[in-house]
Amino acid sequence: MSNIQQALKERILVLDGAMGTMLQRYKFTEEDFRGERFKDYPTPLQGNNDLLSITQPQAIKEVHAKYFEAGADIVETNTFSGTTIAMADYHMEDLVYELNYQSAKIAKEVADEFTAKEPHKPRFVAGSIGPTNRTASMSPDVNDPGYRAVTFDELRIAYKQQVEALLDGGADLLLVETVFDTLNAKAALFAIEEVKDERNIDVPVMLSGTITDASGRTLSGQTAEAFLISVSHIPLLSIGFNCALGANLLQPHLEAIANKTDFAISAHPNAGLPNAFGEYDESPEEMGEQIEEYLKKNLINIIGGCCGTTPEHIKVIADLAAKYKPRKAVETATL
Repeated sequence: MSNIQQALKERILVLDGAMGTMLQRYKFTEEDFRGERFKDYPTPLQGNNDLLSITQPQAIKEVHAKYFEAGADIVETNTFSGTTIAMADYHMEDLVYELNYQSAKIAKEVADEFTAKEPHKPRFVAGSIGPTNRTASMSPDVNDPGYRAVTFDELRIAYKQQVEALLDGGADLLLVETVFDTLNAKAALFAIEEVKDERNIDVPVMLSGTITDASGRTLSGQTAEAFLISVSHIPLLSIGFNCALGANLLQPHLEAIANKTDFAISAHPNAGLPNAFGEYDESPEEMGEQIEEYLKKNLINIIGGCCGTTPEHIKVIADLAAKYKPRKAVETATL
């Protein structure tokens, strides 16, 4: 814990870019996803990126290494869908522990290699905890507003399994990210606190919400400030936003929370908004110009990229971040 907190005081830390964007470059086929071990699996597996930590570990290693080479201090594990709830789509609930453990182990091995080469710049692994594909605070059925596809307890249990495996595999911190429903996030945070108590350990926790559209709210209806207030009872390392928006559209939401908390502030926006084909066109330089506005305004402690970002984007962001001092935490939160 002290290691990353010390680094946060010294400089703006750089998070990696998009794992999915990089994996698309490999053009993996159904057979590649299956590997030898799952060649006769009864359901289609293409698209299950988390599985690649088992069937294509070398590719995952290469992606982590490229982001560290580009200047990242923190890489995220390849576990965005690593819960029993999300893995149910592939009938792979039984693999959840192994997927998370292996993903964390792979990332930690690469991080340790880079830390050994550059001891003055320790590298960290963030266990990536995605939001699942269900929501606890809203009904997916317009005809039955009271219906819920998942309960708080089901989420808590699923997240707890993921957290234990990520920590066993060597994750240095946990990143609950792309939060569209704060109740889901609270289940994850509750599970993390349970594991910390049971193991008598202290683990840094990053929390990153997602503002879904121009309304400036999360999918479950909270403004940036309301999101901050509703999770401020948890001892977080950082709070911030990722995904959904490009860097320029995300800025006002960072401004809304930056002077209201003593948590570190993080952001990993998309490379702009997707085009008609769902692809991201924003160049590293274009994205860098927008990110520099965050830095000039002293909004940020941790900065990286989400959908569409590559090592080229992270290199530009890391070079910019090195020129600026990290945001000073607010001594007394003004909530």
